[in-house]
Amino acid sequence: MIFIYRLILKIHTSYHRMIKNVYLKVCIAKGLKVGKNVRFVEVPEFGTEPFLIEIGDRTTISNNVRFVNHDGGQNTLHFFEKYKDVRTFGRVKIGKQCFIGADTIIMPGVEIQDNCILGAGSILTSSMPKGSIFAGIPAKFICTIEEYGDKLLANNVMYPRELELVRSQLDAYIKEHLPHTYKPLK
Repeated sequence: MIFIYRLILKIHTSYHRMIKNVYLKVCIAKGLKVGKNVRFVEVPEFGTEPFLIEIGDRTTISNNVRFVNHDGGQNTLHFFEKYKDVRTFGRVKIGKQCFIGADTIIMPGVEIQDNCILGAGSILTSSMPKGSIFAGIPAKFICTIEEYGDKLLANNVMYPRELELVRSQLDAYIKEHLPHTYKPLK
């Protein structure tokens, strides 16, 4: 019974991955600009106007990311004569070597310049300057990329690099040697 469940799950997952890859190719055919060596952990939702989106080289887009290219709320205004012609669209540009965290929403008219990180679960409503990290709802400046790197170095986990070649050995090493320390209560 477990074998059948695993088989069905594998078929289901493969089917969804194939559909997402077809969707990505359709969006590119519609004008989505994707740079070299862009990594999609999961293909995002590009909205109804993928031709308004540009993603720079060596950028990583995590899972469950959504792009919004227009303001759908304007439709409620079309019932008023004064607002019947209101239309709002915006381009989205992501620079080179950026990381877009899981479960983020990127709103219309936003530019993320090179070497930026958008934290998981964020809603980005303003542009991000080069080398910055933003997070939150709405996303706000957290620190520079250098400050983030320094924080990571201060809490670095050292292990023999050769273990990276065999993931099971790396996992075993980390499980055995990672201290049981946690962040303090605030």
